[in-house]
Amino acid sequence: MNAAATKHPPASGHAPAPATLADDLHASPLVAQAVDTIVKEVRARSARITDVRGPASPAARQTYEDYMKRCADLRGRALLYPYIGSGLGHGALVELMDGSVKWDMICGIGVHFFGHSDPDLTAAALRGALGDTVMQGNLQANGDAYRFMDLLLKAAGRSSRLKHAYLSTSGCMANENALKVCYQKHAPASRVIAFKDCFMGRSVTMSQIGDAAANRIGLPLSTQVDYMPFYDPVAAARMGQGRYIDMCVSHLRQYIERYPRQHACFIFELVQGEGGFNTAPREYFTALMDVCKASGIAVWDDEIQSFGRTTSMFAYEALDLGDYVDVFCVGKMTQVCATLYTAEYNPGPGLLSGTFIGGSVPFAVGSRVLERLGASDFYGPEGRFARQHRAFCDQVRALAARRPEWFPRTGPCGEFADIVGGVGGMMRFTPFGGDKDKVMKACKALFDEGVIVFYCGHGPYHVRMLPPLGVFDERDWPRVFACVERGLAKVL
Repeated sequence: MNAAATKHPPASGHAPAPATLADDLHASPLVAQAVDTIVKEVRARSARITDVRGPASPAARQTYEDYMKRCADLRGRALLYPYIGSGLGHGALVELMDGSVKWDMICGIGVHFFGHSDPDLTAAALRGALGDTVMQGNLQANGDAYRFMDLLLKAAGRSSRLKHAYLSTSGCMANENALKVCYQKHAPASRVIAFKDCFMGRSVTMSQIGDAAANRIGLPLSTQVDYMPFYDPVAAARMGQGRYIDMCVSHLRQYIERYPRQHACFIFELVQGEGGFNTAPREYFTALMDVCKASGIAVWDDEIQSFGRTTSMFAYEALDLGDYVDVFCVGKMTQVCATLYTAEYNPGPGLLSGTFIGGSVPFAVGSRVLERLGASDFYGPEGRFARQHRAFCDQVRALAARRPEWFPRTGPCGEFADIVGGVGGMMRFTPFGGDKDKVMKACKALFDEGVIVFYCGHGPYHVRMLPPLGVFDERDWPRVFACVERGLAKVL
């Protein structure tokens, strides 16, 4: 990795000499040499991680278990997974503190899109760490915060009317800011429309909007939410696509007629994340969005989990919905989270603020992520993501052909559309009829066998993958599914 690839941008365009002492620092050959030296040291050790393996020794395993108990005491509850990383990995492979190595196919719920110990991002992080502050804020920020914002808005503006952005440190806070923007624009409207099985984050307000009762136990219910069904391919096939969409539009109109001029926004997950990696055709969304536009209801596109992973950088781009979008949220892969909005939804002063908007290192790494996404062969119907998704589906179907008893098409919640689904880098499969207990056991069994996954859905439940497709080699799918097959066998 050449550290010059992530060089700090000059503060004054093409000035022949450094304009600031900071430019002088970043242009220093000694700094470039130091960054290159550190990156080479990381690469040398990372390259030794080549396959799944168990703990380094029984003593290392015992020390790890003791440390996990200590961590559980600090948290107040046991770790969901016995995962504590060592701080080193190699692409999709990650080393844990006991010396074991596993395939990381969930990547912090989609955060580590370029895997572990990526040389390019390591260099970007080192460059970012040269900044004079660790955290940057709304009142005082350096140029790298605005560079990230500029890159994001230029990409978003290719196929939408999104013009402005406000940065934040979490996807949940980005959603909070989006809700405030919608409330202010459509005051005094106070109701929200969202899809069944949506997930918005875990603040008091977002826990109320998210459609999971367990996430709001003990919370006062002060936010008024009306839930729309997300697209159901089984019902659409039985009824016919047109009749099914007409039924959903009628459902939406009933809410609007019941509460006239009281809805500030409709929150669209174009690909549901926690809800089950559910997808829908364009005509389903346009039918609902047309009603929103005619009724003066903001179209809010939540792509915090889906951004960068579909067949276009933005899911609204893949579905040609950009002209409908008024407010947009992004996070996870970008390292820095953001709320974007059109000129019409630009809020008044004082509505959006906060001490922190992000860290100097996340700005540097996030900008580099955006650059790499924009200069890649990831997107399009024959792009790398589409090919990777097909390879994933092939592995699932081959496994189901060998072990059909593991993959019934009906379960405790009835019939579901397919045993495999999602789009691009959002991948899921449905073993054991989507039974929750068995899917949860499967996730833990797969972890033991060397592959880290998670679950999603609300009946049926699915095994979910958000692999680091930025660096994942398609030829490694059989190696991953060898672990998957051993893990599923343990469940029964």
